[in-house]
Amino acid sequence: MSVTTQDNAQAPLGGSILDRLSPQLISWMVFGAFTVLCLVLRGDEKWLLTYPKEWFLPIEEILETGMDWFTLNFKPAFRLVSDIVEWPMAGGRVQFGDWQMNVFGLQDLLVWMPWPVTIALVGIIAYAAKDIRLAIFCVAAMFYMVVVGYWEESMSTLALVGISVPLSLFIGMTMGLLAYQFRWARKVINPLLDVMQTMPTFAYLIPILILFGIGPVVGMVASAIYASPPMVRNVMLGLGRVPDNVIESGQMSGCNGFQLLFMVRIPAALHTIMIGVNQTIMAALSMVIIAAIIGGFADIGWEVLSTMRKAQTGQSLIAGLVIVLLAMVMDRISRGFAERSGDIHLARTGNFLNRHPYLAAMVAATGIGLILAEIVPAFHEYPVAWVFDPAEDLNDAVGWFTRNFFGVTDAIKNATLFFFMLPMKAGLDRIARPASWGFEMTQVAATIYWGLMIAISIGAARLGGWRAAVVVGLLAVLYFFGSTGTPWPVFVGAVTLIAYQVGGWRVALFALLGMGFMLTSGAWPRAMLSFYLTATSVIICFVLGGALGIWAAQNDRVSAVMRPINDTLQTMPLFVFLIPVIMVFLVGDFSALLAIIMYSIVPAIRYTEFGLRNVDPVAVEAARMMGCTERQVLWRVKLPLAIPEIMLGLNQVVMFALAMLVIAALVGTKGLGQWVYDSLTNARFGQGVIAGGSMALMAMIADRIIQAWAMKKKRDLGITS
Repeated sequence: MSVTTQDNAQAPLGGSILDRLSPQLISWMVFGAFTVLCLVLRGDEKWLLTYPKEWFLPIEEILETGMDWFTLNFKPAFRLVSDIVEWPMAGGRVQFGDWQMNVFGLQDLLVWMPWPVTIALVGIIAYAAKDIRLAIFCVAAMFYMVVVGYWEESMSTLALVGISVPLSLFIGMTMGLLAYQFRWARKVINPLLDVMQTMPTFAYLIPILILFGIGPVVGMVASAIYASPPMVRNVMLGLGRVPDNVIESGQMSGCNGFQLLFMVRIPAALHTIMIGVNQTIMAALSMVIIAAIIGGFADIGWEVLSTMRKAQTGQSLIAGLVIVLLAMVMDRISRGFAERSGDIHLARTGNFLNRHPYLAAMVAATGIGLILAEIVPAFHEYPVAWVFDPAEDLNDAVGWFTRNFFGVTDAIKNATLFFFMLPMKAGLDRIARPASWGFEMTQVAATIYWGLMIAISIGAARLGGWRAAVVVGLLAVLYFFGSTGTPWPVFVGAVTLIAYQVGGWRVALFALLGMGFMLTSGAWPRAMLSFYLTATSVIICFVLGGALGIWAAQNDRVSAVMRPINDTLQTMPLFVFLIPVIMVFLVGDFSALLAIIMYSIVPAIRYTEFGLRNVDPVAVEAARMMGCTERQVLWRVKLPLAIPEIMLGLNQVVMFALAMLVIAALVGTKGLGQWVYDSLTNARFGQGVIAGGSMALMAMIADRIIQAWAMKKKRDLGITS
């Protein structure tokens, strides 16, 4: 009787243990066994580490053949388009019979225009956009370009942007209207936008370079295409947010479909559309600067690139500051107009001067400036003797810094490389040496490492559940074996399983097919090198940026200090981030890491601060009434409720890091970014598509997983907005 009772008592206990093992946990246990098997066999089964070439698909050959056929049949048409597009910028000669006339292009016009006139016009436009402070800043920024001797190069860049932005706005507005009006168009345009916004910048240049040849048209066309997605998305978003009562008012007034769109919907969505204009301008400027890599046009981007290649630190800093100021001027003015676009203004009455004061001021400034330029030749061409050139002083200062602080910078660089970056790349088992780590990775050392990781996993499971233990386990495997030493079936399986548990079978299938493309195209080894550099930078950005975001959310003064810093970092074109890191740390993976962090850290800061500041105040007050301290409120209430926004910030960090990765190829990194750069220099279309497509797929896989996780977390927390 007692035995039966004991057996009956144990049955529910066994059942409760099985009930605790959820299907998700069981799947990770099975995957853990699979991982151990792959790691044990990887020494004997070489295909576990290196995907066999016999399994490759001829993707590059197919792409090259297709591009050769397309070029053979359509290149003359594209060259004709090139001549047409180049004409508004470079100008040309118009001839009818015996009559002929030279017509200025935008570049000729901006270079010919007296610099005081251009500066005055920019100041008036800035004042119209916002206020006198913005006008003063813009005038000072433009005057700096004159004083340091980069006026013509700046105007050449401005001309490229001036032609590419209207093209981008036209493309973006057209695609946005199509996507809003027709569901079939939306189904085509949305995935196209995903690809366009995740494709590396250099990858845009490869087909355009093949079809259009060397010259400024490549930069214009690439900028027009690259900068259009923000406009498309903002048009779709703005039109979709127009209130129903506004639309009903238009319908009751007798508007037809055309009038309802252009006289009701678009004006009501103008604020969101103008934000798209701001983003389009900044994207176009960024691409114009990047397009300088192919040469053929003496703009400010080429000046920065050429001085960087010659290791002329002072000159590159001066030219880089020109790019930063030009970007800030465009950003602040376009943002000012965007912020004012929703304001309601009474119609001005009276004469022309009263009705159009800013236009009248611009006409007067132009007339007076042109007259003065005839009297004062320096207004047409700034004298060389007046140019302020501190390049040599800057070079001396940089030399002094590197000589006196080399020990410090070298120690920081080596510590980061040997204790973090190289293990993530090649694995601790291959990196741990007496010279760097103080010990050899023997069997005893490996046993101690795994014992420590198991202990940390158990602690993580107690604090955060089995999922925290899984995260620790995955990071432990990655740190010990490295991205290049982890068997590809383990990596593919882990990402696919995460995608399935977070986003369902569709996200998992997309991730599996994306990684399958990288494997079968031969891009996998380079993808792992890119993954290591991206992962290390994302981890640092997420930890450091999250900490700064928490600090800014808790302290208004810190937030006020960090806001202009974040604005500046987000305004700067990608090239500029390379200048200071090369100046101090020379070329290499560490310099690339710093450049990626500088560019990618802002979303982590901003989304963390935004999430914490927008936590439901009712939940915060309830926690305080229960006696929670401010630290407990932060860690137990605010941070858990802000996790969806923080994870969206992580998503943006990943996107920014991958975007910067291809630019980091200029400082000697290996991986997909370098592969894209090589395909650009050698005009290899197939290789460029594979490399660029692989980077886009990495970004899209991360985006789908993080977005799905954030939405799931919102549902779990009961957050509907």
